[in-house]
Amino acid sequence: YLIRFVVENFLWFFMYRKLSLAAIILGMLILQSCSSMIYDSAYPALKDGRYDSEFPYRSSSDQLEKISTTIKLLNCIAFYTSYIFDESAKLTNYDLDNIDYTKKALTLVHSNRTASGTATVIYSLNNKVVVLSTAHIIDFPDTIISYFQTPEGKSTNLIQSISYKTKQTNYIPDFPEGGELDILAKDSAKDLVLLGKTYTSEPFNPSVFSYPFGKADDLEWGTFIYVFGYPLNQKMLTKGIVSNPNKERHTFYVDAVFNKGFSGGIVLAIRDGVPNFELVGLIKSVPGEFEFTLRPEFKPGEADYSPLIPYQGIVYVDKNQPMRLGVTKVIGAETIIEFINSYQSIIPAGIKNDKTESK
Repeated sequence: YLIRFVVENFLWFFMYRKLSLAAIILGMLILQSCSSMIYDSAYPALKDGRYDSEFPYRSSSDQLEKISTTIKLLNCIAFYTSYIFDESAKLTNYDLDNIDYTKKALTLVHSNRTASGTATVIYSLNNKVVVLSTAHIIDFPDTIISYFQTPEGKSTNLIQSISYKTKQTNYIPDFPEGGELDILAKDSAKDLVLLGKTYTSEPFNPSVFSYPFGKADDLEWGTFIYVFGYPLNQKMLTKGIVSNPNKERHTFYVDAVFNKGFSGGIVLAIRDGVPNFELVGLIKSVPGEFEFTLRPEFKPGEADYSPLIPYQGIVYVDKNQPMRLGVTKVIGAETIIEFINSYQSIIPAGIKNDKTESK
């Protein structure tokens, strides 16, 4: 900067004095030479073998657009049949195995639960497609039991309702044959899942994520990252920086702001400048606390409720988890590679965390 300051003032001095055009041109050439020297001396520092903590110095749009074609919206819906009991039935867990408790049910209810997140295509060959995501998106319990409470709010051993999952569908909307996927492998402890299917109705070979899997252990405070995901069913890209790298084994935190739907989204870091992207993690969770809210029964076709008139109908309790934005835990690439490579029958070539392309 000192050199630029001197040269610029030198140039203006000669212009002010109306000296020869040759002197002005000479000054401009010196200034351009200094600019090149500054540029060349700064950016070779990116080639240090470490993940970059700087904002990319050149456009990465082409690479990000290619990666975006491998990112998919994952939808899940679970269907339940529920039996509701009166407290006078005095139904307990013992009765579930010893009597026909369905005859004691006060009413029968059919319902469903839904979830959505992000999946990435990591394998496609001969119409067989495999996607990677987080397990909690598709983890719906098979059985749900609720119990009556005392006036003081303590749970009793008397069953209030019991719900059984009758069906679950996991699907990607833009895949053929309804987009339905089978659960090929799942590890709830690692919070990872592989879903896939061999499609038969038509040739189908979607784009596959082909950049290397990196190393979360190589991340540092301030490493710059990109994240792909499907918040509110919209494919989006955001950015952030790494905090607490390896506070826990092969995990780290990022400060990017997320909404529901980013779970399962890939985290990308850049090693030695664009286009050297590496997958370093998968979005796991955003901290939050559960809150309970009351809502009225609403049937399709009914008019909105008036806030001026007290509601007299049935009231339901909803359990919600508000997002705590800006603190997001990420599953490290090493854990993902270990999980995928333990299922060689699903992806024969496996995954490597080096500069070679993943198969």
